[in-house]
Amino acid sequence: MSEKKRQRSLIEVIRERRATPSFDGTPMPAEDLKQILEAGLLAPSGYNVQPWRFIVVQAPEQKKRLRWASYNQAKVEEASAVIVACGDSDGWRKDFDDVVEKGLTGGMPESYAAQAKSSVTNYLSSFSTEQMHGWLNKMVMIATTQMMLMAETMGYDTAPMEGFEQDKVHEVLRLPLSYWVVALLAIGHLNGPDKFNGGRFDMRHTVFAEEHGKPLK
Repeated sequence: MSEKKRQRSLIEVIRERRATPSFDGTPMPAEDLKQILEAGLLAPSGYNVQPWRFIVVQAPEQKKRLRWASYNQAKVEEASAVIVACGDSDGWRKDFDDVVEKGLTGGMPESYAAQAKSSVTNYLSSFSTEQMHGWLNKMVMIATTQMMLMAETMGYDTAPMEGFEQDKVHEVLRLPLSYWVVALLAIGHLNGPDKFNGGRFDMRHTVFAEEHGKPLK
């Protein structure tokens, strides 16, 4: 089993992290897990709705069941913890009054709050199921990425995963029908060799200035 990594700066993590192929299964202290989750809860979201819901899976038998729902990927069972990142399609309906109250406490103008209660609810209620899932994908992945980077700065290894079956994860975790599973985030310590460095395109390939095709100088 590999030794725990040292804590790293954010830029080091961004440059060096890889999707971990295998974990050693060592338990994670509860205080570390809470710090990682808190980083996700502090993420920004559209209208501050915070539609994410996270199910933390640590029990061996439950990890085994989740592995079955994730194309039998061993890392699900090997990880110290797997955070199942979901979005609640109905969360905004239940939470928006509280969102506005928190905003008013933080300095939101009364006029903005009154307008938001109608405009935001009208906007979100107009979404089709497909549009809502697309919106949840964006919101939840911001929070999931913050948790991944926090875990890595603390010396953990991570593997964000999109390989799972929606219906089976719902079954294993007994999720409400309004939940949409966005990703799994496996966290722990590397067992064996790390994943190879696949490389990244440079800015000339992916970044443009003012309009498509013009290089950023």
